[in-house]
Amino acid sequence: MGRAEAPGRTEVPGRADSAGRGESAGRGESAGREAAGRVDGRTARAERTRAAIVEAHLDLIAEGDLRPTGERIAERAGISLRTLWTNFKDMETLFEASGAELLRQQDAAWRPISPTLPLAKRIDAYCRQRAKLLQLIAPSARAAQMREPVSAQLRRNRLKHIDRVRDEVEQLFAVELDRAGTGREQLLNAVVAASMWPAWSMLRDGLGLGVDAARAVMARTVAALLAEPVAR
Repeated sequence: MGRAEAPGRTEVPGRADSAGRGESAGRGESAGREAAGRVDGRTARAERTRAAIVEAHLDLIAEGDLRPTGERIAERAGISLRTLWTNFKDMETLFEASGAELLRQQDAAWRPISPTLPLAKRIDAYCRQRAKLLQLIAPSARAAQMREPVSAQLRRNRLKHIDRVRDEVEQLFAVELDRAGTGREQLLNAVVAASMWPAWSMLRDGLGLGVDAARAVMARTVAALLAEPVAR
């Protein structure tokens, strides 16, 4: 008779394979998390670097360097020139990022004005806020004036500012604009033009007015435009 085999644990078919696959899957998930963590870390560092470059660009402009070179921006940001151009392929892409940051700063400073207020109070609140926001962007607006003729991105940045002011005027002075009838578009354009950077620059830089005096002129202009809208 042959030797009886010792009793042992009966293996369930496939259990070992399943366990192996489970361990492999676990190791794969862990490696995936680690890889994702490394990617997230690199992304965060890249975002910090880009933010530092934009901040350096805007700071130099605010200090009076209206045409900062890549070398000066990189030096201020504490990075190499190569790192600067790795993050931004050219000045146009940097203008885009800096323009977005200016809009973010304006959004943070902007406060809604109720369209139900009496006209005089709406005009006063609107012009006070416009003066505040125009002063916020003044250095960058002066810098943009120098380069805008040869920069498509700076022209796009300007159009974004115009669209925002236009939307605000349409909402805040809807009653007065509608009362103008066929002259609505003309009145809208006039109010927007009176409260944009070129008009503010004329008051501040051209006529040499202080902020309060310039704001008073803006308010007088807007009030005159909205006082008695006439259809034309």
